[in-house]
Amino acid sequence: MSTIQSDHFSAALSILLDETFDSVHGYYLDRRTSLFETLEGISADEASIPVGGKCATLAAQVKHTAFYLEVARASIQDPDYPGADWGEIWRTVSRVTPQEWKAIQSELRLSYNRILDLIKETPAWLNEDQIATFIAIIVHSAYHLGEIRQALCTIKA
Repeated sequence: MSTIQSDHFSAALSILLDETFDSVHGYYLDRRTSLFETLEGISADEASIPVGGKCATLAAQVKHTAFYLEVARASIQDPDYPGADWGEIWRTVSRVTPQEWKAIQSELRLSYNRILDLIKETPAWLNEDQIATFIAIIVHSAYHLGEIRQALCTIKA
C-alpha cells in the first residue's frame, strides 16, 4: 500500500481552498470567479435579494458558508462536538444593511482563515473522517459559490 505525505495533502487542500475562496489557479474555476472575488461587487441591497422565489438571500448563502466552516473546524478539533442548527441562518438572515453585509463577509474571511490555520497546524492526517471533513469544506463552499454566481446572473440581468 502506498501512502501520501501529509505535507503534500495539506498543500493540495490549501491550494483548492485558495481557488475556492481567494484566487483561481485553474483547477476548476474560471479567472476572477473565486468567492471573495465574486463578493467584491455585491452591494447590501443585492445581497438582500432572495435567490429565486422561496430561496434564501445571497447574504444568507454567505453567512451559511461561514457557519459551515466554523462547525466543520469545531468538529475536527472535537469529535464530540454537538450538532448545529443548520436551519437558523436560512430562517433569520434576509435583508442586510451595508454594515451587516460587510460584517458577514468579514465573518466568512475569519472562518476561512481559521480553516487554513487548522490545516497548517495538522501535523498528520489521522483518519478518514478528518480528511473527509476537509474535502467536504471545499465541496460545500464551491456549491454555495455556484449558487451565489448563478443568482448574480439573475440579479444583475
